[in-house]
Amino acid sequence: MWRARAAAVCVVCQSLANSSYGVKGKSPLQKLHLVSRSIHHPHYTSSKFQRPPLRTSIQQFSSLNRLPLRKTKLLSVKYGYLSHRNFWVARLASRLLKLRYLVLGSAVGGGYTAKKTYDQWKEMLPDLNDYKWIVPDFIWELDEHIDFEKLSKVLPDAEDLAKLLPDFDKIGESLSSLKGFFSPGYNLVSEVIGASDLLLLLGSQGETAFRATDQGYENDKQYKKVSDKEKIDQLQEELLHTQLKYQRILERLEKENKELRKLVLQKDDKGIHQRKLKKSLIDMYSEVLDILSDYDASYNTQDHLPRVVVVGDQSAGKTSVLEMIAQARIFPRGSGEMMTRSPVKVTLSEGPHHVALFKDSSREFDLTKEEDLAALRNEIEIRMRKSVKEGCTVSAETISLNVKGPGLQRMVLVDLPGVISTVTSGMAPDTKDTIFSISKAYMQNPNAIILCIQDGSVDAERSIVTDLVSQMDPHGKRTIFVLTKVDLAEKNVASPNRIQQIIEGKLFPMKALGYFAVVTGKGNSSESIESIKDYEEEFFQNSKLLKTCMLKAHQVTTRNLSLAVSDCFWKMVRESVEQQADAFKATRFNLETEWKNNYPRLRELDRNELFEKAKNEILDEVISLSQVTPKHWEEILQKTLWERVSTHVIENIYLPAAQTTNSGTFNTTVDIKLKQWTDKQLPNKAVEVAWETLQEEFSHFMTEKKGKEHDDIFDKLKQAVKEESIKRHKWNERAEDSLRVIQHNALEDRSISDKQQWDAAIHFMEDTLQSRLKDTESVIEDMVGPDWKKRWLYWVGRTKEQNIRNETKNELEKMIKCNEDHAAYLANDEVTTVRKNLEAKGVAVDPCLIKDTWHQVYRRHFLKTALSHCNLCRRGFYYYQRHFVDSELECNDVVLFWRIQRMLAITANTLRQQLTNTEVRRLEKNVKEVLEDFAEDSDKKVKLLTGKRVQLAEDLKKVREIQEKLEAFIEALHQEK
Repeated sequence: MWRARAAAVCVVCQSLANSSYGVKGKSPLQKLHLVSRSIHHPHYTSSKFQRPPLRTSIQQFSSLNRLPLRKTKLLSVKYGYLSHRNFWVARLASRLLKLRYLVLGSAVGGGYTAKKTYDQWKEMLPDLNDYKWIVPDFIWELDEHIDFEKLSKVLPDAEDLAKLLPDFDKIGESLSSLKGFFSPGYNLVSEVIGASDLLLLLGSQGETAFRATDQGYENDKQYKKVSDKEKIDQLQEELLHTQLKYQRILERLEKENKELRKLVLQKDDKGIHQRKLKKSLIDMYSEVLDILSDYDASYNTQDHLPRVVVVGDQSAGKTSVLEMIAQARIFPRGSGEMMTRSPVKVTLSEGPHHVALFKDSSREFDLTKEEDLAALRNEIEIRMRKSVKEGCTVSAETISLNVKGPGLQRMVLVDLPGVISTVTSGMAPDTKDTIFSISKAYMQNPNAIILCIQDGSVDAERSIVTDLVSQMDPHGKRTIFVLTKVDLAEKNVASPNRIQQIIEGKLFPMKALGYFAVVTGKGNSSESIESIKDYEEEFFQNSKLLKTCMLKAHQVTTRNLSLAVSDCFWKMVRESVEQQADAFKATRFNLETEWKNNYPRLRELDRNELFEKAKNEILDEVISLSQVTPKHWEEILQKTLWERVSTHVIENIYLPAAQTTNSGTFNTTVDIKLKQWTDKQLPNKAVEVAWETLQEEFSHFMTEKKGKEHDDIFDKLKQAVKEESIKRHKWNERAEDSLRVIQHNALEDRSISDKQQWDAAIHFMEDTLQSRLKDTESVIEDMVGPDWKKRWLYWVGRTKEQNIRNETKNELEKMIKCNEDHAAYLANDEVTTVRKNLEAKGVAVDPCLIKDTWHQVYRRHFLKTALSHCNLCRRGFYYYQRHFVDSELECNDVVLFWRIQRMLAITANTLRQQLTNTEVRRLEKNVKEVLEDFAEDSDKKVKLLTGKRVQLAEDLKKVREIQEKLEAFIEALHQEK
């Protein structure tokens, strides 16, 4: 079919060539383009005679326009055919289309080449949408300063402009009249375009054919053919140089923009320019996150606000990447050991000066000075160690750090402890599990951007964090993968394709939004950020990975990484912050409803407000301590002191002195015993009694319930304040020395001035002896068991030991009746006599039991005798004034008890003065200090102020504060947008 059509075309063209229309020269067929000759005349030869084509009865078609020609009667002329003179349409079309072949062919070839070159250059150019921030802000705010409505009114209308344009309708009618005439040419162009596509698919030969012109085939042979590999290498080299050129231009523009923004921000600080929206936007968002980090976790208030979570294996370069983004070496560094022991939240924002400051501190660290950088690293390390509890290695407590500087990308990053595979010596056993739980808690946030850091210098099979990230984000919708130490990887990895597989996401089982390769220095901790940037740029300029297109230009350098992370962060913020604000609004409504139903008559007081209320109550109670009357103080002190020293006075002073035979020896013994007691024990005992009395009174005021106004929420806090204040309080050391002198002088006085004091002394002595006698009777009853009345009335009996003691008691009482002036101790022969008498009754007894029973029996006998003597001395004041001259009555024991009573009164008065004048005030001061310390310690307040009501009020306050700040942030975000 093709040959038949070609033969028919040759006949037509030959007939055109032999026609006599005044055209001289060669046949138009000889002047046709090479393409036309090669397609339409495959049988054309340069010989003088041609073989006559075979006659055929089939209909003839033209390969030029594919339209059937009219049948013509061909006359035989020797070796060819001779047509009639009626082919003027074909001759006219051939003349008109002869030039169009050349023009349209070259136009199609040139157009395709231009389109291909344009597409190549378009791919080389970076996406300038990422650098819209370079344009000054006033460009975007022109609509605020220029009234475009007035400007549009001044410009001419569209109708006026339309009158100046030509009448396209008439032009269209003229062209449509020629449509039928040029339809064959249109079909020819379509066929030429199809042929050009076919030639382009064939490769460089077709391309060479389109470049050829009618100058001849010899020019096409001179065209230099370049191999595909050399072309690709040349294009890649040009592409790399172009990218580096644009990168340098962008860096220069960024540097200039950075300086300009610094000047603008400095003017903002001086109040010259009131544009603070962008500067404060990230700070507003960071405040919301700080409030959430301080939220009491006992109430379920998990937030889903976006933040960039930096995770990676230990020593993978997480901290180095973060420092490159912050443009400062701000973190403690170590070779191989765990340095990040708790999460560190870093808020990056713009500012005129490159500074850093902690959330809870006003000190600014100048990041351009090495001294401040060292101090900042030391402070971070100290805070990390303080946050780690005893027996642990890592902590979940977040350290909040704000970093400001010109040109910083605004975002919030959280640096987590590095993931480990083995717990080494010196670590807590649960370190690995704790790190996993902390990482999962941050990555479970569906709006958190996960920045996965992988060490490129180690085998990919050793990675732990990639499996963890793939579990948290299996589809990779919020993960950015970063391959660090690419310089070491290129040097050590035998197959560079392995790095390409990592960056393309084909090696690890995880998926990610983007893949980046960075270099964070040569491993020297003293390197500056600028030197690391220079080294990174130099490495990627000479890297084979970039030259061989294993890495793309937008996937390298920490600068591109920072821009990509910032864009993803703000995109996530804009998509989710309003939803989170609505969630907190619903939480607030639920909490307010719960409060109204449970505590309808109580005001909503959070933990700080409750602490202030409790503080005022405690201070009022301490003030009321100073209002205790002196009489009350002295009565309590005197009573407590005598209870503490009475045993010593009776056992060690009175009883030994009473065994003497005359009054002189009695008084001498008493004086010696009192002097020893005063020098060694009495002052110390008195101070102890005073301190205990102060504690009891303070506790009484602190724990006293005040009816309906009492709030049991404060009980734990008051108890803690009381204990801490008492622990800090120390009695004046000089008080004992002065008290010793006063007590010694009081005991030296023996002169009873009046009968009233005498009667008071006898009453004091009688009460003391009766109390001791009662105690002794109780002890004897326990020893010998119940008497016969109790045995009959209560149906109780005696034990075997009690029967033995009862028999021993009866035997000893017989001995005392025989000699009422018996000494206080039994002689050995007397013990033997008692034992033999009991053995004669069939009671076997031990000598030690006899002596113990004797001690109690003699004490009862002595106390009864002393009481009877005390009754006799009630009327002995007259004889006392005469120094018991000419009288057998001697009342020296009454004088002893008067001396003791007077010493107690003077000591109580002295201690009361010291309490009211000094110690109470010092205790008030201690209470204030303790309250101030508790106010600064939030953990103390959380422990001491507990309960459902406190927790509900605290959560309600936090939710309100978070909602208000989120609404302010959203409003500012809309204004910036």
